[in-house]
Amino acid sequence: MRNKVIFALSIIGMLAALIGAFIFGIQRKPEPPVFHPISNPYATAIYADGIVESEQGGGANINIYPEVSGPITQVLVHEGESISAGTPLLRIDDSVQKATTEQLRLQSDGALVLLQELKAQPRKETLDIAKAQVDQAESNLKAAHDQYDKRRASYEFDPRSISKDVVDTAQDAVAQAGTTLEVARKQYELTRAGAWSYDIQNQEKQYQGLTQAYQSANALLQKYTVKAQADGVVLALNASPGSYVSSQGVYDAYTQGTDPVVVMGASQDYLAVRCYVDEILVSRLPAPASMRAQLSIRGTDIKVPLEFVRVQPYVSPKIELSNQRQEKVDLRVLPVIFRFKKKDLSMVYPGLLVDVFIGSK
Repeated sequence: MRNKVIFALSIIGMLAALIGAFIFGIQRKPEPPVFHPISNPYATAIYADGIVESEQGGGANINIYPEVSGPITQVLVHEGESISAGTPLLRIDDSVQKATTEQLRLQSDGALVLLQELKAQPRKETLDIAKAQVDQAESNLKAAHDQYDKRRASYEFDPRSISKDVVDTAQDAVAQAGTTLEVARKQYELTRAGAWSYDIQNQEKQYQGLTQAYQSANALLQKYTVKAQADGVVLALNASPGSYVSSQGVYDAYTQGTDPVVVMGASQDYLAVRCYVDEILVSRLPAPASMRAQLSIRGTDIKVPLEFVRVQPYVSPKIELSNQRQEKVDLRVLPVIFRFKKKDLSMVYPGLLVDVFIGSK
C-alpha cells in the first residue's frame, strides 16, 4: 500500500513538472513601447539638456517682485491669462502708507494756502486799520498842538497866568504826538508794502518741499499695486490673499527658499529653448551659420526642429537647470538659445525639460 502511494505521488510530480515546463516555456510577446527612445537624428551631433522658456529679448521669463512689503489683500489675475503692460496683478495692504500720503497732502495744501495768504497781503481790513491809526495820530497831534498854542499864548500875554511847567508839558505832548504819528505812518507803509519777499521765498520753499514729500509718498503708495511691466502671459502665481511678500519675493514652504511673486512670459506664438552644453563639448559646437538642432519631448515621439537664436557667451554652473546649489561636482555649461513655433504643440509649456541634439548642416 505504501509503495502504491509513493508511486502515485511520483506520477503526480512528473505531471506537474511537465505542465510547469510547458507553461514557462510559452514565449510571451513584449508590450509595444509607449514611445521610441530618443535617438540622434544627425550623423554627428552634441547632446544637451534644455529647458523651454518664453521667448524674450533677454532669453528668460519675467520674474516680478514687489518693491514694498506687506500682506496681499487681492490677486487680480490668474495663471494663463494674457495681459498688457500696466495691468494690475495684485494689491498689497496700503493702509499705513495711504494715511501717510494723505497727511503729507494736507500739509502741502496748508503750506500753499499760507503762501497765497502772504502773496495776497496787504489785507484790505488790516490796511484800513493802519490808516485809521494814522488818522487818529494826526488828530492827537492837532489836539496836542492846539493846547500848546493856547498855553504858550497865555504865558506870553501874562507869565503869571500859567506856569512855565504847564507850557513845557504841553510842548512835550506835541513832540510825543508827532512821534506817535510818525510811527503810525511807518506802520501804515509797512502794512501797505505786504509780506516781505524773504518770507514769501521761505514759504515757497516749504511748500515745494512738502509737495515733493507728498509726491514721493504717493509714488510709493502706487507701488502697493503690483503691475505688469510688459505684455505677456501669466505663467505662475506664487502668492494668494493673506500671504506676506517683500522685495525678496514670497517664502516657499516646500523649497524653503524665496520665489518671485509672479512669473510672466511673452506671447507664446514662439517658445525659446535654452540648452546647456557641457564645457567639454563647447569646442565641438558648429558655427552659428551652419548650426541646426532638434528637440525631443520626453515621454512622447514628438520631435521639433529648432531655429538658432544666439549663444549666451558665459559659461556658468549647471545649477541654472538642476537648482542643486550644493553639488559636489561643479559642472559648468554654456547656454545656447533656440526657438520654435508653438503651433500644434499645445502640450509644451515653459519650464519643460527637453532633450536637444545639436548638429551641423
